[in-house]
Amino acid sequence: MRSVRLWILATLLVLAGAGVAGWQLLPAKQNSDRTITVGTTDAVTSLDPAGAYDAGSWALFSNVFQSLLTFEPGGTKPVPDAARSCAFTDAGLRTYRCTLRDDLTFASGRKVTAEDVQFSFDRIKRINDEVGPASLLSTLGSVDASGLTVTFHLASPDATFPFKLATGAGSIVDSTAYPRRSLRTDSGADGTGPYVLKTYTRDAKAVLAPNPRYKGAVDDSGRPVVLRYYPNSQALQVAWKAKELDVVARQLPPAVLAALSPSDPAQRVTAADSAETRNLVLNVRPASPLHDRRVRQALASLIDREKLVDRTYRGTTDALYGLIPAGITGHTTAFFDDYPQPDAKKARALLTEAGVKLPVRFTYGFAEGRGAAAEEAAELKRQLEADGLFKVTTVGYEWTEFQKKYAEGGLDAWAVGWVADYPDADTFGAPLVGTGNSMKNGYSNKDVDGLIRQTQEDADRSRTADAFRRLQADVAQDVPLIPLWQRKDYVISTEDIGGGEYLSDGTGVFRLWRLSWL
Repeated sequence: MRSVRLWILATLLVLAGAGVAGWQLLPAKQNSDRTITVGTTDAVTSLDPAGAYDAGSWALFSNVFQSLLTFEPGGTKPVPDAARSCAFTDAGLRTYRCTLRDDLTFASGRKVTAEDVQFSFDRIKRINDEVGPASLLSTLGSVDASGLTVTFHLASPDATFPFKLATGAGSIVDSTAYPRRSLRTDSGADGTGPYVLKTYTRDAKAVLAPNPRYKGAVDDSGRPVVLRYYPNSQALQVAWKAKELDVVARQLPPAVLAALSPSDPAQRVTAADSAETRNLVLNVRPASPLHDRRVRQALASLIDREKLVDRTYRGTTDALYGLIPAGITGHTTAFFDDYPQPDAKKARALLTEAGVKLPVRFTYGFAEGRGAAAEEAAELKRQLEADGLFKVTTVGYEWTEFQKKYAEGGLDAWAVGWVADYPDADTFGAPLVGTGNSMKNGYSNKDVDGLIRQTQEDADRSRTADAFRRLQADVAQDVPLIPLWQRKDYVISTEDIGGGEYLSDGTGVFRLWRLSWL
């Protein structure tokens, strides 16, 4: 998901004060109706599940919509939510069948049917929005509905399909409230999740109330929540310091995160290693100045990740040398193996071999307000221009405009974060480097596609590591993107709020209903 789910390697929950008695950490019943305010810089691209594939939108979807399957906190395998049960019906992993719960209703009171589920998947594929999640459902051929049964027919074997059902792409919408062939554009959302969206003001706030009709995997109905959206990290920091927020989730400025103190009695901090990564994505289309693989290899030969994370992120990220992050089965350091140190001589030789005019000029785009994106762009520009081999024009865009700009092929390179959609290495394969990938950079490689299919055909995920290693070696040679770093994830709350750790627990589910007053 674009700067979108997480795999936690280790979690440190720092509780304010010492010697806090266990009874003090239980939710206070008298505050069950008291609103909790959460701040974030993750913007919402669309309220329609067919039109968004990003962290801000999917965080909202986790609460307003329901999928057939979900993940338990910290879980690695999907469990039923809107479904009573789901399973593959064949050894070939081509037919997946779910039985829907019979007690689900939309907020309007209309009963949910299997046809609503079929409708939800069909319209994502049919609309195929340029920044939507259709690419995640690339292995889905067709969907049938009969009674309470939904049957998915896959175009190719896909052991990870249940994981994909548990993401925002699996959100079930009301077929009477959403257009069949176009996105819904008003400020409403009709789902069956733990929350009802009461009001939504774009780029400002979403007001959520517990859904009394919800039935599914969640036991606790949660507290009322207001999600407030901020244009940049600095604005979020100002709101936090002014005590306008109870919880901050993604992203305070790196300097602020680096200075967080476990001994501060006024706040609780959840700090966790995560599988959120950031890549420099390269446009490989024929018209791009980065079309020649040797030019892209030269770029990879010049980047100094250690300086990038030190100067820009103050130790809140770690240098990343592989497509798949550390902690996920199949992780390698393929880019370190091929480009161990910044090497201007190697880069010049590659560019000379490619026969291109120096300096190679290209445009680099980034989303404004996202952490230290502007500072990162300046540092990468400095590194790439230092030896006169490249000339980089950096341009910042508003988040939605940024997505459309690169999806349309309007940039030569762009930096984008990627948060794992589900806890499996597959989420770093097809969505990032497969043909028709969500990065929209025009990349296609038969060997890479073959390795992706090979990993999807194996239900025993522990046996996929070798294929993922070979995939990463191919990517390091082709360089459709350059891994930059892997983030540490932080959630900060006031001392009287519990459950902040469930907003970033490695499953891709943003559990607002787990927040509580203590």
